[in-house]
Amino acid sequence: MSENVITGSREVAATAIDPGWSCPLPLRDSPTIVMGHGAGGALSAELVEHLFLAGYGEANGGDGGDAAVLPLPGCRVAFSTDSYVVKPTFFPGGNVGDLAVNGTVNDVAMSGARPQFLSTAFIIEEGTSMEDLGRVARTMGEAALRAGVRLVTGDTKVVDSGHGDGIYVNTAGIGIVDDGVDVRPSRASVGDKVLVSGPLGLHGVAVMSSRHGVEFGTAVRSDTAPLNGLVTEMLATGADIHVLRDPTRGGLAASINEIARAAQVGIRIDERSLPVPDSVVNACGLLGLDPMLVANEGKLIAIVPADDADRVLEAMRRHELGAEARVIGECVAEHPGTMVARTGLGATRVVDLPLGEQLPRIC
Repeated sequence: MSENVITGSREVAATAIDPGWSCPLPLRDSPTIVMGHGAGGALSAELVEHLFLAGYGEANGGDGGDAAVLPLPGCRVAFSTDSYVVKPTFFPGGNVGDLAVNGTVNDVAMSGARPQFLSTAFIIEEGTSMEDLGRVARTMGEAALRAGVRLVTGDTKVVDSGHGDGIYVNTAGIGIVDDGVDVRPSRASVGDKVLVSGPLGLHGVAVMSSRHGVEFGTAVRSDTAPLNGLVTEMLATGADIHVLRDPTRGGLAASINEIARAAQVGIRIDERSLPVPDSVVNACGLLGLDPMLVANEGKLIAIVPADDADRVLEAMRRHELGAEARVIGECVAEHPGTMVARTGLGATRVVDLPLGEQLPRIC
């Protein structure tokens, strides 16, 4: 669809559209930050590339991944940081505390590393309940024990009432990368199989339901969970795993597009193979959302050589967090840098990187 079909000219849009409505896809030439810049889609990528990296200049030493793998004397370490501003603070299946621990553990694990240590920093709005803050702290401790990591340093800041939104959490994580492990998006290769560890869209729908008080027939709980144990089992097969990624903001579509562009391969997904629960299908149908764009917090994508796919899949299914793992697609030589989906009718459609986020403040 052309830009004119979507928006028309700005003059036409200003007169033809009710002023009480707003487009969820912000203008790309906005002179100020909009919510879409923090959504993990095209706007986020442009902000990082054209503002932050340009500003850092020669000081930039990263490769654009969720975790940087850094050489140190005698070993390699993975280092990652992330901030969590989910709204509401508490949602079915979790809260900002275990989300922060699990999310950072997973970012480190997606580089093939064994997570070891996390930092925790809080930005707390004046007036926040001590009971709520204590509940978040306890949940973080429990999540760290489940993941096998230690919370070793941190910071606390308080902002004036009305200048925050409850509790924001920043975490950073460090892990050890074993010899022979080389997991990064640019290693995806033609012929590789694409695997997913389980049902998609649960986190996004759970937060949406809690935030807006909407029910979709059955209770939906977030899938937030630490994936490092699952990754350990996958690597133990000896397979040459090329890529691991947890499809959080922007969902499956954002992650697959980022991998395709990093490796300059085409990635073809079979929509009929996607494990989307009925509750997510119903919610997305009601709200006009694409399940491939809905956030997850306890699932991973793996891209592995075709010869290794069966044994990796078997190892995933033996782990509780991969019991419903399946192959959903493959890397192809056609349309490099692009994700396409084969529909139930046999047609093929392009699935582009989302511009912004269907549901902001998701993590």
